[in-house]
Amino acid sequence: MRDPANCPEGARLAPENESLGNDFHANQPSPGPRVASGQLVISGVSVAYGGVPIVSGVDLSLVRGDIGCLLGPSGCGKTTLLRAVAGFEPVASGEIHLHGRQVAGPGLNLPPEARRAGMVFQDFALFPHLTVARNVSFGLRHLNRRERQTRVAELLELIGMAGAGDKYPHQLSGGQQQRIALARAMAPRPDILLLDEPFSSMDAELREQLAREVREVLKREGSTAILVTHDQHEAFAMADRIAVMSGGRIHQVGSGFDLYHEPADRFVADFIGQGVMLPGRAVDEWRMDTEIGLLTGCRTHGLYPGARGEILLRPDDILHDDASPLQAEVVNRAFRGAEYLYSLRLASGQVILCLVQSHHNHAIGERIGIRVAVDHLVAFADQTPS
Repeated sequence: MRDPANCPEGARLAPENESLGNDFHANQPSPGPRVASGQLVISGVSVAYGGVPIVSGVDLSLVRGDIGCLLGPSGCGKTTLLRAVAGFEPVASGEIHLHGRQVAGPGLNLPPEARRAGMVFQDFALFPHLTVARNVSFGLRHLNRRERQTRVAELLELIGMAGAGDKYPHQLSGGQQQRIALARAMAPRPDILLLDEPFSSMDAELREQLAREVREVLKREGSTAILVTHDQHEAFAMADRIAVMSGGRIHQVGSGFDLYHEPADRFVADFIGQGVMLPGRAVDEWRMDTEIGLLTGCRTHGLYPGARGEILLRPDDILHDDASPLQAEVVNRAFRGAEYLYSLRLASGQVILCLVQSHHNHAIGERIGIRVAVDHLVAFADQTPS
């Protein structure tokens, strides 16, 4: 049995609806409040359309150089919140501060052009009749010609498109157009960049690749940014801190690792990654008795001994082991190249997921040996009536 004193940090039993806070840095130790030095500070912000609340009481902050992400399903309020930060939507309550000054609040809505925020849209919004260089320099009319040329050349080099200044948008691929849109938004050196699902029109592989490339560009430039997306892999590839939203509120913030292994509630557990809930009963403060054995971990907030709960099992928590006496029936499989994702039925009828190297080609209906390797034990209170 694992010694609770030595169990992995973050392995825990968590009650339903536990909150980890809304600040982008709430999960990290800090010598003091970071709000005062925040590049972006949102305090108790609500936004409504026609009296209907879309965003409710959101608090979060970013410091200079951070890349944040608002992640959630369609209709969760993430784009509305971004538009409020940009100045396109007034707030019904709360305040927004950018680089130390208030830009939004009840009765106050500083216009977008006065907020020193750059915006990158879904459709790139490049001017088709202007060259790449003139698109990038569009917001640099306050500089003289030589300064504009220097800044454009610097940015084209930064995004890996040096020498493309004389081309037109229609001569570029979608990924290249997105880089130009990013360079144009960065050109005036805004205090914060706002990216509204900028990769949504691209296929999944290109989205993730571009997210990594854009992250590298932003980090080299030292830019602060917020990305809005519904794609978790895009969020993982680009953001330092991710805020998961649903129903107009933030459920949890953290790194991709935090959200996957330490979800604060069932919504985050379901939305991030894949997994199933396995019924069990708490033996004591760090052990759960389940159909597949006694699972041990540690917790910060737990279920009382004897209480029914459900443990989150990810596909990587279950290992294929021909020598194991614990058997499960293959009921479905999905080929992933290097791996199969197997759906396995236990004796009770409960189905769990398991990642298996693809040279283990098991047929549907076959029984295979499995063992449990849970490093991050997360359990929620059973929602069914006693």
